[in-house]
Amino acid sequence: MIKIVGLVLLIVGGVLVFQGLSRKDSLLGQAAEVGTQVANKVDGGGRVANHVVKIGGGAVLIVVGGVLLLRRTG
Repeated sequence: MIKIVGLVLLIVGGVLVFQGLSRKDSLLGQAAEVGTQVANKVDGGGRVANHVVKIGGGAVLIVVGGVLLLRRTG
């Protein structure tokens, strides 16, 4: 059962990283990056663009999924 969960996490993480990278390279992703930078300069907040969250979250899921797949049971 743990191996199945690890595999699912690995696949979902890969999809999230792919979506984040695709969004980053698109025109909409570039506009979001500029908008985030401008908003951070105006009010000093700590905003992060949506594609950065997807890439980071996907990377974490890939690592956790890989650990679960490589873990020995019993």
